[in-house]
Amino acid sequence: MEVETPFSAPEITGRPASKMSFMDSSKTCVQKSFTLQGRASRSEYWFFYLFMIIAQIVLAVIDASLGTPLSLLVLALIPAMLCVTIRRMHDIGKSGWWLLIGLIPLIGGLILFYWFIFDGGQPHANDYGAVPTNTLE
Repeated sequence: MEVETPFSAPEITGRPASKMSFMDSSKTCVQKSFTLQGRASRSEYWFFYLFMIIAQIVLAVIDASLGTPLSLLVLALIPAMLCVTIRRMHDIGKSGWWLLIGLIPLIGGLILFYWFIFDGGQPHANDYGAVPTNTLE
């Protein structure tokens, strides 16, 4: 029986070897703002989440210095965030309706967080589409 060490070769799966870049993720998610079909890789989801946080911080700083309501522009990205979240659920083989588990205080949020960080994306096509390619489409 072979013991796996931190320096072992990664397991070969049908998943892409490279992660989606920050810019590619942002562009893809904005382009697919109203697309619920398909799947989103873990890197696509988390890089877009980071993009949302950075946009909120930058616009809040601009608002504080100029006194403008620019931070409301982040509201335009909510459909993109919702859709990439649903596509992330599809990648792990779950329906987007599973997001409602987040309504359960504490436990629901922890379960969703685990699913989002877990690299449990199925290495083959599932009911929701082919494996994400991690490239711009």
